[in-house]
Amino acid sequence: MSANAIEPVLIIGGSGVVGAQAAQALRRLHPTLPIAIGGRDLAKAEAVARRLGSADAVAIDLTRADLGQPENKAYSAVAMFLKDDTLHSLDYAQAKGLPYLSVSSASFEIGPEVAWFIRKPASAPVLMASNWLAGAATFATLQFAAGFDAVETIEISLVLDEKDMGGPAAYVDFDRITKAAASAQILKDGHWMWATGDDAARRFEDSGGALQQGQAYAPLDVLSLGAATDAHSIRVDLAVGESASRRRGEHFSTEMIIELTGRLKNGRPGRRRHVLVHPGGQAPVTAVGVALGIERLLGLAGGAAVPPGLYLPDVLIEPGYALQRLQEFGLQVQGGQA
Repeated sequence: MSANAIEPVLIIGGSGVVGAQAAQALRRLHPTLPIAIGGRDLAKAEAVARRLGSADAVAIDLTRADLGQPENKAYSAVAMFLKDDTLHSLDYAQAKGLPYLSVSSASFEIGPEVAWFIRKPASAPVLMASNWLAGAATFATLQFAAGFDAVETIEISLVLDEKDMGGPAAYVDFDRITKAAASAQILKDGHWMWATGDDAARRFEDSGGALQQGQAYAPLDVLSLGAATDAHSIRVDLAVGESASRRRGEHFSTEMIIELTGRLKNGRPGRRRHVLVHPGGQAPVTAVGVALGIERLLGLAGGAAVPPGLYLPDVLIEPGYALQRLQEFGLQVQGGQA
């Protein structure tokens, strides 16, 4: 499908820190794709649309089932950058038959979105992209796992600089996810469980060699990787504090440390550690992940437009392609050593 031939992509929360960068990433990937920046503050959305160029701005009212949009207003997809506790955005997408992408749900709170899909399974494709940074950690892990004959354990350690919380909506998401559930979901020795006690925390070494205190965290990566691999133990841990780059007096960065154990291609047991760093922080990585999701849903890359269904990012997007794109946008990949 040509980007010229479709209606605008509606980015709800597109005037926020991450949403605006996602619009820019999407424009870089597809310069002629129409984009509509949606937000509660129309003036703020208009400012982002002007900077983006050739984009519209629309006022969004999440208290209304029609989002405050005229009946004849047409879009090609809906990308949701904040937690919609009304689910009116998903209702709207399903009613219009539009691909829908969301990024703000932890693993313990996806029930409503799943129920909405089950109720109307033929209405629209629904991409639950609430993996860490819209799938970046999952894509990288699966690409690295391809170097194994069999993966046994996956440990993903995340460093979020305390100065890299993003805008207000991102902070609300983080606050909710870390406080709403008493523990995060992990896979341990083949059993799904909620991390408590000693399982709830793990120390790891960051890119600068410092020890970080991580807490078990609950993005959708554990679910994606549990379904995609035969690993018997999978966990994600998050440390919030000072990134290695800021310790050096530089701009804050975001880090993903991915450690895999298993049977290598030569038949021997092995361990691999990969370190991924973006010097611009978490927002540009999330932005690219969302842009890749939108282009795939619309059939602008990787195949035809996606039919109705319930999807995780790695089901739709080839990990190697995603990692390549992320590197083009500044993600640095180091390691692979035992």
